[in-house]
Amino acid sequence: MCGRFASYKHHEKLNKIFDLKNKPDNYSKSYNVKPGQNINIILNYNYYNYILESNWGYNFVNKNTNQKQIVINSRVETINNKLLFKESFIKRKCVIPINGYYEWKNNGLQKIPYYIQLGDGELIYLAGIWRKEIKNKEKTRVFSIITRHANSKIKQIHHRMPIILDSNEAMEFIDNQSNIKIIDDKIKSDEDIDLKFHEVSKYVNNPHNNDFKCVESIN
Repeated sequence: MCGRFASYKHHEKLNKIFDLKNKPDNYSKSYNVKPGQNINIILNYNYYNYILESNWGYNFVNKNTNQKQIVINSRVETINNKLLFKESFIKRKCVIPINGYYEWKNNGLQKIPYYIQLGDGELIYLAGIWRKEIKNKEKTRVFSIITRHANSKIKQIHHRMPIILDSNEAMEFIDNQSNIKIIDDKIKSDEDIDLKFHEVSKYVNNPHNNDFKCVESIN
């Protein structure tokens, strides 16, 4: 599961790493990115890499309830079997550059928020998929984060985690749209990246709170 994340520093490195064809209108920096929010993603189109503002979450109508729903994560184990995700996974992969993400540990009495990062907020890249939807009568780019079972370190907090790529893996992931070997390797690996985590204040629970206090350790 990945329900919130932070993307607020080192954005200037992205152009050098991915040789971007464009410059974003803004970097959409945030300490507390929530579902339905716009944030920058990186994708490959006609052999060039672009950074483009996109909205977090696929939208669909539940046939049983006839209610609109939003799906922010795509389980890698079933992504090829779900009509909502299958075409995107084959044709429209992306990476979401972040500095860390939040997860809540349920200790039976309460849910305790943790911030998970690489080093001191170094850039990491989440594997994702994207598509275009009609929202408010306009075409909008949306994305979903691909998740996997948690490795032995993260499962102390939660049983799911996003698929995390380093810069070389991220380039390969978006450059070769039909190649899913990198994803297969990831879900077979237990310790794929040296993540660190610390407990943060419940201040982050409020999606309207958006400053450094969200990521700051309380211990």
